Amino acid sequence: RGAVSLQRPFLRGPLGVLRVLQLLAGAAFWVTIATSKYQGPVHFALFVSVLFWLLTLGLYFLTLLGKHELVPVLGSRWLVVNVAHDLLAAALYGAATGIMIDQTQRHSYCNLKDYPLPCAYHAFLAAAVCGGLCLGLYLLSAFYGCCRRYQGKQEVA
Repeated sequence: RGAVSLQRPFLRGPLGVLRVLQLLAGAAFWVTIATSKYQGPVHFALFVSVLFWLLTLGLYFLTLLGKHELVPVLGSRWLVVNVAHDLLAAALYGAATGIMIDQTQRHSYCNLKDYPLPCAYHAFLAAAVCGGLCLGLYLLSAFYGCCRRYQGKQEVA
């Protein structure tokens, strides 16, 4: 429980870079949805994106500052916690991306050049792309964590 120190190996390492990319893609996902007119199952996609954006932000800063040992019970298994987080995020982002793809298809009728009414097609399409990117990034970081665990390493960086 010493002083806060910046963990430069994590910051420069693959997982640190992946976390920043996850935060950027996740923010793009939920901002794109939140600024569009949405309803129905899109609420779930918005919930997933905001939840995992906040959880990823927490994981990032706890790891960056070297304070993950302060997390009760889970701090001693930080690599496993990160892998579990990434796998759960990938699964739920997969569902959210599926929802956004479905909503994009449902709103494809208004993707005409001279359609006069407001349409969420482009926002849903952008969100579906961002969701797919998030899914890929979380799967990649879960794979990286599993490889580190398989190599016998206990630390994230």
